[in-house]
Amino acid sequence: MTFISVIYALFLLILLGLYWLIPWRPWRLFIVLMASLIFYCTLQIQYIPLLLLWTIFNFGLALTLVEPQEWEIPNISWNERRAFLLTLGIVLNILILVGFKYLPFIFKILGTAWNIPVIISTGDWIDQYVIAPLGLSFFCFELIAYLVDVYRGAPAATSLLEFSAYKLFFAKLISGPITRYHHLNTQFKTLKFPVPEQIADGLWLLARGAIKKGLLADNIGILVDLSFSNLQRAGSGDLWLATFAYGLQLYLDFSGYVDLARGTALLLGLSLPINFDAPYFTTSIADFWRRWHITLGDWLRNYLYFPLGGSRVGLFRTCLNLMIVMLIAGIWHGAAWGFVVWGGLHGLALVIHRLTDALFTQLSITWIWKSLPGVLIAWLITQLMVFTAWIFFRLPNLQDSWWVMNHLWGHPSDVQFAHKVYVEALGLERHNLVILLAAVFGLMTLTTFLNRGLKLELNWTVKLVLVPISFFTVWLLAPEGSLPYIYFDF
Repeated sequence: MTFISVIYALFLLILLGLYWLIPWRPWRLFIVLMASLIFYCTLQIQYIPLLLLWTIFNFGLALTLVEPQEWEIPNISWNERRAFLLTLGIVLNILILVGFKYLPFIFKILGTAWNIPVIISTGDWIDQYVIAPLGLSFFCFELIAYLVDVYRGAPAATSLLEFSAYKLFFAKLISGPITRYHHLNTQFKTLKFPVPEQIADGLWLLARGAIKKGLLADNIGILVDLSFSNLQRAGSGDLWLATFAYGLQLYLDFSGYVDLARGTALLLGLSLPINFDAPYFTTSIADFWRRWHITLGDWLRNYLYFPLGGSRVGLFRTCLNLMIVMLIAGIWHGAAWGFVVWGGLHGLALVIHRLTDALFTQLSITWIWKSLPGVLIAWLITQLMVFTAWIFFRLPNLQDSWWVMNHLWGHPSDVQFAHKVYVEALGLERHNLVILLAAVFGLMTLTTFLNRGLKLELNWTVKLVLVPISFFTVWLLAPEGSLPYIYFDF
C-alpha cells in the first residue's frame, strides 16, 4: 500500500470513520495501532514481530532510566546504572541498524583489507538475501532520541498502548518526519475533531503531496533513471541536466511524502513536524541544513553535535564536530562509500562556512553577503555545492560517481543518446526538458516568494476546490507504475 493509491484512500476513509466515531481515547489509540500494523503488513509483514518486540523492549528500558523522585536519594551507583542502561539502549539500537543495513558493507571492507574472500562472499550473501525493514533508520533514531530524552529528565511513557501508537504510527513510520514521543503523546491526550480549516489543510497537504510525488517527482525520475543508467553515452550537458533533475526529484519525492504524512495526521487531529522549508533558496550551507530534512538536522544537533561540545569548544573542535556529524549523517543514509563522500563534502562545506564566517566577522565585512550581488553569489555557490554533491548520493558506487564528476566538462554525448533517451523514451527534445525543469523550479520560486516573502496562504475554501482538481491531474498525468519513494531505502 502506498500513499498515492485507491487502496490507501479507502484505508484512510475507513480509519477516519472508526477513529472519530469512537469517543474513547484508548480505543482511538488502539485503532491507530491496528491501522499502523495493517499498513506495514501490506509492505513487509515478516518484520511485524521484530518491530513490536523492539518497541516493547525500548518501552521497558526507558522506565529504568527515570530520574529518582525528590524523596529518593540518588547516589553514584544509581547514576552509573542509569548511564550504563542508556549506553546499552543506544548501542543495541545501533547494532540492530548495523545488523540489517551495514553488515555487507563492513564485511566487504574487512574482507578486502585482510584479503579473505570468504568474508566478502558472506557479505554478498547477506546483501542478496537479507532485506532491511522499511523505515529502520527512522525507527531506531526515534528510539535513541526517546531514551536520551528520558535520561535527561523527560517523563517516560507509562502506557504501552500510548507508546506503541506513537512509535508505530503509520503516517511517519517509514520515512518520518522524525518525531519525538512527547510531541505526539501530548496531542494524543487532547484529541479534538478538526475544524473545517484543519480538514481543508489536511486534504490540501494530501493533494499537494500527490502532485509533488505522482505528477512531478515520478516523471522527472524517468529522465534521471534513463540518464544515470546510460552514463557512458551521456555528454556533459546531459550529466548536468540529470544532476539538476535529480535534485528536484529528491526534494519533490521526499517533501511530497512528508506532505502526505502530515495531511494524514491532520485528519486524525495530529500535527507532525515540518521537514522542509524552501532549502533550495538558501544562501549558506548552514542555512540549507536548517531547512532541509529539518527533523534529521534537529536530531543530529541535539543528540550528536551538542554532546560533542557543539560550538562551545573552540574553532578547531567546532569544525571537527561538524565533520564528524556530517560523516555520520552520510553513513546513516546508506552503506556505500558514495554516502560517506556526500557527508564529507557537506561537512567540509560547513567547516569552510564556519571559518569564512569567523574571518569575515573579525574583519567586519559580513555586509558583503547582505548586498544583492553577495546574496546571489552566496546562493549560487551553496546550491552548486548541494547539487554537485547529489551525484554521490544518487550514485553511491564511487566508480560511477567519479566517472560523472570527471566528465562534467567537455565530454560529448553518444550520437544516439539524445534521440534514444529524450525523443524515443520521453517524447521531448532536450531543450524542451530544460524548459520544463526550469518551469518547475520557477513554480517553486514563486510559491516560496508568496509564502515566505509576502506571507500569503491560500484560503481554506480555495484549497477544498483545488483538492479534487489536483487528484484528477495526478490520476491523468502520473506515469504508470509509480516509482518507489527514494527515502524508503534509508
